[in-house]
Amino acid sequence: MTAVAAMLSLAALAACGAGSASPGVAAVPAPVSVADLAKVTLKVGDQKGGVKSMLTAAGLLKDTPYKIEWSTFTSGPPLLEAASAGAIDLGRVGNTPPIFAAAAKAKISVVSVSTSNVEREAILVPKDSALRDAADLKGKTVAVAKGSSAHGQLLTTLKNAGLSTKDVKLSYLQPSEGYAAFTQHAVDAWAIWDPYTAQAQIDAQARVLADGRGASNGYSFQTASTAALADAGKNSAIRDYLTRVTKAQLWADSHRPEWAKAWAAETGLKLDVAQKAVDAGRDLPTTLDDKVVQSEQQLADAFSQDKTLPGKVDFAQFADRRYGPDLEKARNAS
Repeated sequence: MTAVAAMLSLAALAACGAGSASPGVAAVPAPVSVADLAKVTLKVGDQKGGVKSMLTAAGLLKDTPYKIEWSTFTSGPPLLEAASAGAIDLGRVGNTPPIFAAAAKAKISVVSVSTSNVEREAILVPKDSALRDAADLKGKTVAVAKGSSAHGQLLTTLKNAGLSTKDVKLSYLQPSEGYAAFTQHAVDAWAIWDPYTAQAQIDAQARVLADGRGASNGYSFQTASTAALADAGKNSAIRDYLTRVTKAQLWADSHRPEWAKAWAAETGLKLDVAQKAVDAGRDLPTTLDDKVVQSEQQLADAFSQDKTLPGKVDFAQFADRRYGPDLEKARNAS
């Protein structure tokens, strides 16, 4: 697709979605001209290079009618802090960071959703650990990034085993810190996600004590700042960007070796780690509908009941479905 064609296509997409914001969400700005769109710099947050490498491998970063400025974050919570503060416009996070951000009254909205293989959301233990199931975690120290998807999976796993987070000792660590603590046996278990799950299994012979089956909804979200969504130029750029991400996710699912190589090259991941994470099944686009919102509400309520979050979060107020029709077209066209 030429740059001009891409711009014209974008304008049509923006016009299609104008005025379709969810109740409680600010009105959608009108589409901008091709000339104004060319002036936009979209600031995108990424984790472990996953989205950038996927778009690159799929050939979908070519001829974007706006500039993209990438920033890398260790996990979802700091990414959303940056989005709320206006340092970035949007980025991909797991199912739990938007809940913590909403509780903190962050200026963000989830704008698209994907599903992934919940078996790769894992609570890991050393291969020689005496722990055999989630109930054995009582009184043990578990490393986890606070407010991350792993935190959500850990909360639900403990609840399913008749425990709460008060029954374990939580060591709040970012992934690189968690890996170091895990390999140095400074913690008893580590709640984490891919590609770190794959890295720990391959390089540290970690064993899965419990995974996300029955404990995670597997959702991940592209989450945008409300300031970016209110800006006409950035709103149009985000619409185009999310369409590209949707197409790239579908491409990556059927081109796993190519994507794994691109991911490893982009981030320095070992190829066998990237390949293991990719082969397990990564994000596939789905619809940001009432089912997704209700599932997230249940998770938010679980955190409130656990007293991890103060008060109650109304997740529906943080779901902006303005891009839904365009993303559905992208899914059906691929």
